[in-house]
Amino acid sequence: MSNNWTTDNIPDLTGKVAIVTGANSGLGLETAKEFARKSAQTILACRSMDKAQTALVTIQSELPDAQAEIMQLNLASLASVRAFAEAFKAKYDQLDILANNAGIMMVPYDKTEDDFERQMGTNHLGHFALTGLLFDLISQTPCSRVVNVSSSGHRMGKMDFDNLLYDDSDKYTPAGAYGRSKLANLLFTRELQKRFEAQEIDAMALASHPGGSDTNLGNHLEDSLWFKLLSGLMGRMMQSAAMGALPTIRAAVDPSARGGQYYGPNGFMEMSGAPILVKSSKAAQSDTDARRLWEMSEELTGVRYGE
Repeated sequence: MSNNWTTDNIPDLTGKVAIVTGANSGLGLETAKEFARKSAQTILACRSMDKAQTALVTIQSELPDAQAEIMQLNLASLASVRAFAEAFKAKYDQLDILANNAGIMMVPYDKTEDDFERQMGTNHLGHFALTGLLFDLISQTPCSRVVNVSSSGHRMGKMDFDNLLYDDSDKYTPAGAYGRSKLANLLFTRELQKRFEAQEIDAMALASHPGGSDTNLGNHLEDSLWFKLLSGLMGRMMQSAAMGALPTIRAAVDPSARGGQYYGPNGFMEMSGAPILVKSSKAAQSDTDARRLWEMSEELTGVRYGE
């Protein structure tokens, strides 16, 4: 498996249909652009239609023949997730790539409209529901892939199933909740792959992380003291959004990829570099926690796969 994988390695995607969540900027925009460059029918699934339209214009200005479109999706709203899934299935009868990329990072305590803690609700539960509502299309599309974008921050995450959504908000910290949501991304990937295999579905679940990438994900942290103290060091370690998107793209299209694999940068501390296979934390490899999280996610979202 190549340790110098670039966009030149992306195969032709003609005839493929791909969804990228959070594709209006950063990693999502770069991921969608490369799928479109290789002729995939690419759906930019975004919360803000104004920002999505700007992203689409950006892609079309570089790729005039791009088969790309925008659709509204707010992962912090199960009603929006259901509406998106219904609209997508009314138009398409296949789904080759689902890149669950959208996310928020280290935000103050708040809740989604479904009363979920905001980071877990957006980063995990929204994507869990989306994938489940599209499960029939994924299952009937040969060689389909679901790629969940996690983070090296999953290593600071701890699952607490008695307080998964920080109902005891006194225990909430922005970093702890973020780490938990990113750990959930990996546990979800693990259990989804097991279910694909158990049901003999020709699909794969994989995960990725972008390392340290120059995106707007952490813009709200710029006024914090620790951010100011570390900004110089972080700036030297950051890579471009285009580089940060490569682990997700490789997981989505590399013919040699296998279900359950996890991709990240090959540089120091996995902060930057070309995409390679990387290792997750021990906590992310717990079959017991993966199964428990799945069961709780079904209960919370009301989405049961294959129903």
